[in-house]
Amino acid sequence: MSVSVECIVDCHARLGEGAIWDSGDQALWWVDIKAGEIHRYDPASGADRFYDWGEPVACLARRDAGGLVIGTASGLHLFNPDTGEAQLLANPEAALSGNRFNDGATDPRGRFWAGTMRDDGSPPERRGHFYRLDADHGVTRWLDPVYTTNGLAFAPDGLRMYFADTNRDVRTVWVCDYDPDSGAPSNERVFFDTHAIAGRPDGATVDVDGCYWMAGFGGWQVVRITPDGKVDRVVEMPVERPTKVMFGGADLATLFVTSMGEGLSGNPEQPQAGGVFAIEGLGTSGLPQVRFAG
Repeated sequence: MSVSVECIVDCHARLGEGAIWDSGDQALWWVDIKAGEIHRYDPASGADRFYDWGEPVACLARRDAGGLVIGTASGLHLFNPDTGEAQLLANPEAALSGNRFNDGATDPRGRFWAGTMRDDGSPPERRGHFYRLDADHGVTRWLDPVYTTNGLAFAPDGLRMYFADTNRDVRTVWVCDYDPDSGAPSNERVFFDTHAIAGRPDGATVDVDGCYWMAGFGGWQVVRITPDGKVDRVVEMPVERPTKVMFGGADLATLFVTSMGEGLSGNPEQPQAGGVFAIEGLGTSGLPQVRFAG
């Protein structure tokens, strides 16, 4: 079967991101960060419904108790799209003007990991942090500051956690050992330096074989990296800035990809920039995404 890439939501999102497939409702949730929108795409009907959050919203996960947990410009919130009810859980960076949440993922036990970055037009600065949100809504900060937190994903056995910094000078993916019982990462080390390829590391996911799939931001590509840190597949994209990859569909064999519609080179033209794409025929599948336990 040949690999195909199709634009399934031609929406020209300013900064599409945060894609999560929920097996429970068979839908793809994603966000437009700059528009402050939370989207739900239903492949069965082709409908893409959105909810206006009113400020930058960057990452999310479905909750066991219903609704979503989301990372925004003002912190970590619970949100019920059906009722509009929202609850602020924590704003750990209230003192850092211009910071917002960026990438996020749940671990095998339902904790929500999310990272921050500065996004106010100022020169790049190392003041992004990774946070773990536990089921009891406690928040723990981890690791020294980075520029642009990204690439959070977990190995199939839950014993490795991946993360990245998208900054154009750093552009590196790291891996660390992970204790699913305590939620503690350790022994972080370089997994892959993307200076060797066209795209910088952006949103990521892991397949059933333990390979790390990465959106190659600025490189017109999606890349798969084996557990030992070798590139073994590259899928060319019709857009310059893919932003987040996530396996979904009934058999978890479709790779969905969000993208950015602003700040493009303009050469060549890319009329579907900002759209959501579906890649078929990859011959592998993803893992069910764990819902947030809190």
